[in-house]
Amino acid sequence: MPQQRPFKQVDVFSTVPFSGNPLAVVLDANGLDDAQMQAIARWTGLSETTFVLAPLNPAADYRVRIFSPEMEFPFAGHPTLGTAHALLDAGMRPKGARIVQECGVGLVQIERGAGGMLAFQAPPCTARALAPALLPLLQTALGGAAAAGGTIVDMGIRWLCVPLPSAATCLAVHADIAALTTLLAASMADGLALYGAHGADGPADYEVRALLSEHGALVEDPVTGSANACIAHLLAGADYRVRQGTCLQRDGRVSVNFRDDHAWIGGACLTVIAGTILA
Repeated sequence: MPQQRPFKQVDVFSTVPFSGNPLAVVLDANGLDDAQMQAIARWTGLSETTFVLAPLNPAADYRVRIFSPEMEFPFAGHPTLGTAHALLDAGMRPKGARIVQECGVGLVQIERGAGGMLAFQAPPCTARALAPALLPLLQTALGGAAAAGGTIVDMGIRWLCVPLPSAATCLAVHADIAALTTLLAASMADGLALYGAHGADGPADYEVRALLSEHGALVEDPVTGSANACIAHLLAGADYRVRQGTCLQRDGRVSVNFRDDHAWIGGACLTVIAGTILA
């Protein structure tokens, strides 16, 4: 029998409402089955909807399942931060100094910072170079923009990470959707993560764009925690700041910090809708 369940919609990676990446959070999903969760995610229509459950691992503060309108993901970045924010906003008290999320890739550590900032420790990943035979297809997918190569980084979601000569080059890319669809299938990647450096006086250190093919249509994700975590694996070293979502009239801001051989992907979150959902 459907019941009213606590529900929030959170804007992730932004301090200004409607400038980041929205996330729907069902704060008590105990008793919902897979089909019900998928139906709710399809109905919200957001890139991801999360469902909070009692943890199975005693070290975790909670367990989360992450669904797009089409499928479940073992991990995703902006849902990780947004879910933690929604729970803290609802009064959750973590067991320890760090929040511990249980999800499809295991346990993910989340830290709280000044001003309500949250950061997750990037999960372990694997990486492989894009096959040289696919470089011409990559060039076509980028609409002719210059790219020397790419790396597929698998962190539960597989991003084909491609460095570009500059932030301006990144912003100017007009993707060829047919070539992008073929490229992602051939490289076994879920999406294309582009990044280029800003100048010394720029709004951030890097500009990032995340492009996907959904049913043959081009989709750009506003601000993407997992893509930034995969890029961080390739840029490991000095801390840096990212702007993402510019081409969508968003102003997402991501902080990347390196400590003890781990990348921490952080940003601000805002609750924009709070209420209940009948499910």
